[in-house]
Amino acid sequence: MADKLKITLVKSTIGAIPKHRKTVEALGLTKLHKTVEQNDNKAIRGMVHSIQHLVKVEEI
Repeated sequence: MADKLKITLVKSTIGAIPKHRKTVEALGLTKLHKTVEQNDNKAIRGMVHSIQHLVKVEEI
């Protein structure tokens, strides 16, 4: 596994279910095309997996 993940919000959360909206917010993504860096661990990977249709992920 990589040391960090670069996560970018590429699709709007307007039509998403509330659980997915809260997951996006918990990752620190507030606006479209915003990018955050998170540590690579199982919790973050699980969060990204649940919203994989809304984000783009790159390993750093």
